[in-house]
Amino acid sequence: MFDIHHILKKLPHRYPFLLVDRVLELELNQRIKALKNVTINEPFFSGHFPRRPVMPGVLMLEALAQTAALLSFESMGADLTDDTVVYFVGIDGARFKRVVEPGDQLILEASIERVKGGIYKYKTRASVSGETAAEAELMCTMRRVG
Repeated sequence: MFDIHHILKKLPHRYPFLLVDRVLELELNQRIKALKNVTINEPFFSGHFPRRPVMPGVLMLEALAQTAALLSFESMGADLTDDTVVYFVGIDGARFKRVVEPGDQLILEASIERVKGGIYKYKTRASVSGETAAEAELMCTMRRVG
């Protein structure tokens, strides 16, 4: 659907913390499917763990949150501005079901469950080859800063 150049226009994250490489599918105000290529040169692999590199679960949740933020920004037709950020306000039901290693393609999916009082609630899932790696309900809000 769109590439890294479009993602950089929508999200404030930059290397090494940008965790979405491509958007594969998007239905405005409903759902998104994105891709993260997991490579051995990711900075966290040198310490997590040197003999058996594993992507940290919290980074899978962050990748899901970035994917959800892309869905919201695209749905609103909003471009990245220096005064708008998306913050986590809650993570419910987080489960980690599969190890993610270098060479995996992490598929990131988020769907909007509801929007109320400026709080977005998403159902999210990260998978590798159709097998669930992580899932959670994420709650985020957008705020102007500065």
